[in-house]
Amino acid sequence: MKNDTYKARLEEEKKMLEGELSSMGKLDNSTGEWMAAPEAQTAPEADENDLADRSEDFEGRSGATDVLGTRLEDINLALGKIANSSYGMCEVCNNPIEDDRLEANPAARTCKGCMDK
Repeated sequence: MKNDTYKARLEEEKKMLEGELSSMGKLDNSTGEWMAAPEAQTAPEADENDLADRSEDFEGRSGATDVLGTRLEDINLALGKIANSSYGMCEVCNNPIEDDRLEANPAARTCKGCMDK
């Protein structure tokens, strides 16, 4: 029964992440990775300050897509584990992941004891 709750939370977060990622970049279908896209240029000519701002914005988008893309990968992995009945097991020691850890992070891949390994 708890797996249904975790699955619903994971699917909700997945939908939210995909929306955020699509607003910042595009999915590379060949690799499955999200790539940042520069913000559309609204003015016909850009001065040096505008170019610097666009570069800084792109760097921020790149960092954000990396972080959000990694989180999305973890969520997809957790959803796959729910589907094949291996959800909730630590990837390091193969013991069950504590319920409070899964409550805090349904995409957790390790138990508390193996978090830093």
